[in-house]
Amino acid sequence: MSLKFRLTVMNFLQFFVWGAWLISLGGYMGQNFGPIEGSSIGLSIGRTYGSMGWASLFMPALLGIIADKYFSAQKVLGFAHIGAGIAIYFATKATNSSEMYWIIFATSCFYMPTIALNNSVSYALLNKFNYDVQKTFTPIRVWGTVGFILAMWMTDLTDWKSNTMQFVFASVAMIVTGLLCFTLPDVPAENKNTNQSLSSKFGLDSFVLFKQKKLAIFFVFAMLLGAALQITNMFGDTFIRDFGSNPEYQGTFGVEHSVFIISLSQISETLFILTIPFFLKRFGIKQVMIFSMIAWVLRFALFGIGNPGSGVIFLILSMIVYGMAFDFFNISGSLFVEKETDSKMRSSAQGLFMLMTNGVGAILGGEFAGRTVSYFTIDNKVQWPNVWFSFAGYALVIAILFALVFKYKHNPNEVINVSH
Repeated sequence: MSLKFRLTVMNFLQFFVWGAWLISLGGYMGQNFGPIEGSSIGLSIGRTYGSMGWASLFMPALLGIIADKYFSAQKVLGFAHIGAGIAIYFATKATNSSEMYWIIFATSCFYMPTIALNNSVSYALLNKFNYDVQKTFTPIRVWGTVGFILAMWMTDLTDWKSNTMQFVFASVAMIVTGLLCFTLPDVPAENKNTNQSLSSKFGLDSFVLFKQKKLAIFFVFAMLLGAALQITNMFGDTFIRDFGSNPEYQGTFGVEHSVFIISLSQISETLFILTIPFFLKRFGIKQVMIFSMIAWVLRFALFGIGNPGSGVIFLILSMIVYGMAFDFFNISGSLFVEKETDSKMRSSAQGLFMLMTNGVGAILGGEFAGRTVSYFTIDNKVQWPNVWFSFAGYALVIAILFALVFKYKHNPNEVINVSH
């Protein structure tokens, strides 16, 4: 088998194993568990998803050091996937939200570092065998999103989303992925960065970038918007499934196949990636990021007025705008960091961008979203329109503040180079 094919399979499985449970976890917890003592089930779900943010704060750097200095990177990637597969299996034994929190945290400690490691291994092998990395990796990486979508469909159409089979499915897939990683060509440890301090290895030196006003403002907004990135992953499935308690919506396609409906978001994501070069060229990085924030407003507001019956069109429109909401900020934000930082600090700066969005932002988002759902839960019934309109208002405030505070001049003659 060619290297490109093997890397395509690896990238497909990298996100396939995540799609098997990430979207359906919240709905499963809502249907099967009560709240952790002293909190609502909404807050329990939010904090469980927030555990991924805690894992993202330190585990990617830790496994990155191990891959750099001690073991071949593809082996570290393989062991991490197997560790995640073993951890997620214990979700089949969880009897309450507290147990599930620690199981998802343990799973995330192994899984979250594999996202960066997967990219590192792919880049290293493409370079090793003299491929044009930028040209070759993009079509390979797209298969990761395809894998995520296909896993969602399988979980939905088999109705594993409603029981522990989703975790068995994910566990087996993760272990198979880990074993396949060992068959890849060697990416040996190079004992790199031996003269760096421990703070440098964990990317803490990148916080010096906060001394630059423009970057400091950007990273603060990255954190604030990062708090919104996982909200619909946390509660989208739960929200749609809740309509099943209303006779008017029982048996509708949306209620029966909620995860399938949500998968339209990931399809939209793959399509909007293709439009980014045009939008960046025409409008510039700041405007594209504002478009993203307005898209988040629409994402939440359309959830607020949608339903699986006569209002299903609003749910579908929400899924469509998700592609703009997610891609436009992540990719244009990454390009901004690339342009505004010194070449010696770019890797650290990109790591800080990810830490602020997927680490600190995800933690705050889990807590904020959980408390919002809890606040609007009356007699164990969530007032979902109030929840979604609150999130829409939050995104709108961020968009307005960003437009007023963040200063960035667009050069329409600049060459835009987008890789994903």
